[in-house]
Amino acid sequence: MSRALVIVGASLCGVTAAATLREEGFDGRVVLIGGEDLPPYERPPLSKEFLRGEAPLEKAFVRAPEWYADNDVELMTATVVERVDAGGREVVLGGGERVGFDALLVATGSRNRRLEVPGAELPGVFDLRTAGDAERIRQAAAAGARVVCVGMGFIGAEVAASLSSIGCDVTVIEVFETALYRVLGPDIGRVLEAIHRDHGIEMRFNETVAGFEGDGRLERVVTGAGITFEADLAVVGVGTEPVAEVMAGTGLDLSGGIPVGPTLETEIPGVFAAGDVARHDHPAFGPIRVEHFDNAIKMGETAARNMLGRGEVFDDPHWFWSDQYDSQVQMAGFAPTWDEMVVRGSLEDRSFCAFLLDRDGVVRSAVSLDWKRDVRRSFELIRRQVAPDLAKLADPEVDLRTLVPEEG
Repeated sequence: MSRALVIVGASLCGVTAAATLREEGFDGRVVLIGGEDLPPYERPPLSKEFLRGEAPLEKAFVRAPEWYADNDVELMTATVVERVDAGGREVVLGGGERVGFDALLVATGSRNRRLEVPGAELPGVFDLRTAGDAERIRQAAAAGARVVCVGMGFIGAEVAASLSSIGCDVTVIEVFETALYRVLGPDIGRVLEAIHRDHGIEMRFNETVAGFEGDGRLERVVTGAGITFEADLAVVGVGTEPVAEVMAGTGLDLSGGIPVGPTLETEIPGVFAAGDVARHDHPAFGPIRVEHFDNAIKMGETAARNMLGRGEVFDDPHWFWSDQYDSQVQMAGFAPTWDEMVVRGSLEDRSFCAFLLDRDGVVRSAVSLDWKRDVRRSFELIRRQVAPDLAKLADPEVDLRTLVPEEG
């Protein structure tokens, strides 16, 4: 009998895995199950081109709608997976139907955290996760609309930039001391903050939201300090959490993500997790959960090959980018904390690559702003956990690839 490989999550990661299975020559049954009533699409345009009305959603489709039938991939949209029956080797759907599998990939992604304050359910208070969310925000955000963005992580920063660029009056309320503080730290965060201020964004840092007010619809946002901002709409971006409940009863439905080993396989043989939902035991970083576009693609490819028995270790150093106005941030690696920062270029000139090092001088991450090449050239430094000469690391004339010791 031919094997059946099931993918829960019609996401970028899930579709990439399905495509990789076919590219690798697997000719058995491939089932791809997703909750939205749309073909799978990429999410970055939701805060950028699609939100600004510059591109239709079809441009964001991961594959053309006809690709699935042409490649004999059974795409089940608008379908809820209630749980995984690991013992029975089946996934249980919302209507009670069961789909058997020989190997399973869970790529259910993440959901937005909710802001639990009065008025959070008022019409006009949005968050951004789906194409439907982006469409509703776009319809509400006419030129001149007063927008409050709650949270200044990457999604908040991109939404603020996009809505400002189409003529909205944007105010940001952020609990931390500057933009992108948790990811980039105070020094780089202030560079991004300055760019947003240059584009007319009003920013309130070290501030919380106490509630949303309005007569049947959002009219005001009230901060913890009692300051009131008139608002036609608010967009809340205060973090995410993994969608892991399909693994209920297996012990793997953890709040920090579904734990997987170096090959992306869970402790249940033949059951894998990848993308936003996976808490991966990375060879360089230890257990981490990464929510990046590039990571979803690469994890999907590796998981698919390992569903076919390849046993590949996923050791990608991770890479991410964010477009804000005419500037681009790139980032590689993973450094929730660091002990030293070495900079090529200039923070003041807003053109640099900064390397984040641990106490042993090992490069854990690289972050650039409008500085080509060096983030990608840092991949092997990060992957191999190199502690380079700091003078050479800071010298833009030195090719980073020459700082990686020869293997042998």
